[in-house]
Amino acid sequence: MRSVLCVAVWCLSASAMADATDFSADVAGQPPAGWTCGATGRGQPRWTVETDPGAPGGKVLRQSGSATFPWCVRRDATLTDGWVEARFKPLSGREDQAGGVVWRWKDGDNYYVARANALENNVSLYYTAGGSRRTLKYVDAPVPAGQWHTLRVEFAGTRIAVSLDGKRYIDVVDDHIAGAGSVGVWTKADSATAFAAFTHEKTR
Repeated sequence: MRSVLCVAVWCLSASAMADATDFSADVAGQPPAGWTCGATGRGQPRWTVETDPGAPGGKVLRQSGSATFPWCVRRDATLTDGWVEARFKPLSGREDQAGGVVWRWKDGDNYYVARANALENNVSLYYTAGGSRRTLKYVDAPVPAGQWHTLRVEFAGTRIAVSLDGKRYIDVVDDHIAGAGSVGVWTKADSATAFAAFTHEKTR
């Protein structure tokens, strides 16, 4: 598989094989094997694999607790440059209905995150440093609740590009978090969100 990342006048290409997870081999009612789950801030996140006949592989990773910023990351995936992509469905939430991806995750207090929000109908990009989330950019975008969406982030050096459902919404240059880190998924507050698939590819 060949991945090509182009933002403005620069491009990054790679020929490594992407690593895809659909949670079909994981035990229902438990967190997925090989992942670390928790939250930035306060609260009680609840990350479990659940049966869903309508999802690829028949299972999803679902966040059904409530915390400031719940996250769940692959312990064996460390990327400096590459891309991450998640197939997610916002299910419910009075404060938020968000689905997101994280990369260059150093620990629960330091990482990049991009998310799409069904209550606000937007896509946004942040960095989290020392446990504080800082906004880099918001863009209006349709995010219907109860439907599957694909959120993708491509990153190389200081360049970051965020796409939702095949349309690119954000292109930025930012240097707040450098070097290698883990990748995974993310939600906010009381968002009940299902993730049907998670794919990443390392270019460096």
